[in-house]
Amino acid sequence: MSSLIQADRARLTAWESLAALQQAVLDGVLGPDPRCLRVSTAFATSQAVRHDGRGSGYRNEVLSLRLGAAVGSCAAEPGALPAAAVEDAVGADVASLLAHPLQVVRIAALDAYLMHIAPHTPEHGARPVALPAGSSLEKSRARARAVVELLDGCGLPPGGRVLVVGVVNSLLEALRSRGLRYVPCDLKGGGTEWGEPVETDALAALERCDAVLASGMTLGNGTFEPLRARAAEDRLPLVLFAQTGSAVLPRFLGAGVHAVCAEPYPFFWLDGGPGTIHRYGGAR
Repeated sequence: MSSLIQADRARLTAWESLAALQQAVLDGVLGPDPRCLRVSTAFATSQAVRHDGRGSGYRNEVLSLRLGAAVGSCAAEPGALPAAAVEDAVGADVASLLAHPLQVVRIAALDAYLMHIAPHTPEHGARPVALPAGSSLEKSRARARAVVELLDGCGLPPGGRVLVVGVVNSLLEALRSRGLRYVPCDLKGGGTEWGEPVETDALAALERCDAVLASGMTLGNGTFEPLRARAAEDRLPLVLFAQTGSAVLPRFLGAGVHAVCAEPYPFFWLDGGPGTIHRYGGAR
């Protein structure tokens, strides 16, 4: 690896806070002046899912912003994304969107900017993983295996317990197949496919766990920073799976984040054809 590439990676990783990273973008430290870059397209994707053979389903709502060839995304709770958010973003410069009153808009804009300057390529530390074509459930399971493999090298004991923040039943299934226990946690509460209660307080559950597996949605709902700080304090490996903020979360590797599985738009659930996700950090 050339010294130039090494320097570029170092500049883009180990950020100590989301606020510091955002300020660096605003100051032009990482790349072009965000006041000179404008979003050409903004769109919201609303999706409902119930995989064959599963007893429950879920909904997704995602705001995506196009900046050049890059698309940045942030999920919102279904029904929480106002239609005006899309209109606000079209033609707006990135700097103004980073000051938008809605967190979902700020994260989507930050994601788009970082995807623009540091796309998911080996030069920026990404390792591509091919997802095969298939049904929504087949692709969900393939992604889950790729995510859970990032726990390798975390030093988990046999039968270790993983705090899963942002419940995805395919991820729980993949953990079960490896003999790992888990504590499912989601702000919505409810139950898993197997009738297990879903906790709502991730920080309270940390002391019972050996590692954390968390969704990028924590960026959009404001729970990422306290979760990362607490996991670092307790010396628990933190692995992230990210459709929301897929280009944002790799920036925290080496600063409380062990590994990231980044999945930029278009997401696996949008298409039955083959796809690609990208892994950062973790065991090689």
